[in-house]
Order: sequence, then C-alpha cells, then structure tokens
Amino acid sequence: MPQWVVLRAEGQAEAFRYTVHRELEGTETEALAAIRDAADTFGQAHTESGRRRQRRQIFQVSERSYFVRVHNRMSVEEAHFTLAKLVADTHDAALPDSAGG
Repeated sequence: MPQWVVLRAEGQAEAFRYTVHRELEGTETEALAAIRDAADTFGQAHTESGRRRQRRQIFQVSERSYFVRVHNRMSVEEAHFTLAKLVADTHDAALPDSAGG
C-alpha cells in the first residue's frame, strides 16, 4: 500500500519552513481526503463565536496542493499543504533506491 505525507509550508519568502503535517498509508483517494481535511481545519477557531469572526480562504493550487489563508481579528495565518507520495526508499525492497530508478 502506498505511503503518503501531507507537507505543510509556513513562512514568508525565503524563510519558508516545511514540516510533515501527517503521514499515512493508504489509497490515493484516502490521501486526497487527508490533504483536504488538513486544509479545511488549518487555523480553525475553536469556538462558534470565533468561527463567525474568522474569514477562511482555501486556494487549490493543484489536485494535490492547497494554500490556506485565515483572517482572525488581529492576525493572518497562512499555510501551503502539499501531498507527496513515497517513490524511493533504500530500506524497502518493494521500492527503488532512487527517484530515477
């Protein structure tokens, strides 16, 4: 079964930092659902009154990539989520050792 990661990039200009938001094993459909869930819940207010004051914008960059902007009363949070599939692993006999091979 394929392995996937949902990557999260935050920051500005050259200072972007990438982290693994979530790792999962499953089908492409399950992985796509996971990235949509990450975009839908990023920065979401925890209370009903907070959600009413909040503006959330989700931009689809590609089928496997979303940019999220959350406007709160005093701040703006942004994140870029990308879905990546594991294609090479030197410790997995079922996968090649490199992306080219």
